[in-house]
Amino acid sequence: MTGSKTLDNDFALAVHGGAGTILRSKMTPEREAAYHAGLRHALDAGRVVLADGGSALDAVSAAVMALEDEPLFNAGRGAVYTSAGKQEMDAAVMDGRDRSAGAVAGICGPRNPVLAARAIMDHSDHVILIGESAMEFCRRQRLTFEEASYFYTDQRWNALQETLAMRKGGADDQDESRKHGTVGAVARDRHGNLAAATSTGGMTAKAPGRVGDSPVIGAGTWADNETCAISATGHGEIFIRYAAAHEIASRMRYAGQSLEEASRVVVIDMLAPAGGSGGIVAVDHAGNVSLPFNCSGMYRGMVKGDGRLLTAIYHEPLVDYRNA
Repeated sequence: MTGSKTLDNDFALAVHGGAGTILRSKMTPEREAAYHAGLRHALDAGRVVLADGGSALDAVSAAVMALEDEPLFNAGRGAVYTSAGKQEMDAAVMDGRDRSAGAVAGICGPRNPVLAARAIMDHSDHVILIGESAMEFCRRQRLTFEEASYFYTDQRWNALQETLAMRKGGADDQDESRKHGTVGAVARDRHGNLAAATSTGGMTAKAPGRVGDSPVIGAGTWADNETCAISATGHGEIFIRYAAAHEIASRMRYAGQSLEEASRVVVIDMLAPAGGSGGIVAVDHAGNVSLPFNCSGMYRGMVKGDGRLLTAIYHEPLVDYRNA
């Protein structure tokens, strides 16, 4: 494993609540404030871990759990529905120290899918489990389960009905918030270790059994101490085809590109022309953070050891909303 054992103050945490935001024209001040509050809550959850000298892996797990518990975001409680009216959730975690990873796909029941992914990494010989087999594994690990009603929100159910009606009529309003939404976190801890976690309900009205990039290691989730940690959000099929997260890490490793350069080349120059609407949050071994996206907006935020906690939604500077 790599990473210094000496504690320092250069920890960093970045989170996203998904690309494909509500259109600015439809965003109310109250709802915008609620999204910022949800991002701040997730950043606080991870910051507490990192400030106390905890691991990047524990920090990203805590941050993503907070986002899964917030119904505004498309993961855990508030996940979107498949075309069959069911919720199928995916999640992944990765530890940059040794590339340990765990992922789950097509489940609904565990309160926090990210903990299901973490359990697979920590307590099995596998990386990915799916469907009912994953559910049985989670039961054996005694993870907290919830009834289907816990995950339901009017917003997501209505979005499904509207999407199905548009499909029937051959229409498409090009609303990005219907097409993708994910939550994720990346961190560098005070020991110099990196980690990433991603969780999603997928795409509204997706085909039952569809799996996106979030649980695919190297596509939507990646962490390696020598390069970077990445959590992606967007059109998963394109992110998978371009191995988006691994492509960024490879550019850093083999081409000597900085995190910012590699991230922007992949998100802006590669994914966007291919139809890969979305973005990423990323942190490198030095604690540098990059948050590029190629769509109308991305719920995002970051916090570092200096204590500033910054969030943003649209194409705007990150703002410290604690002092706004």
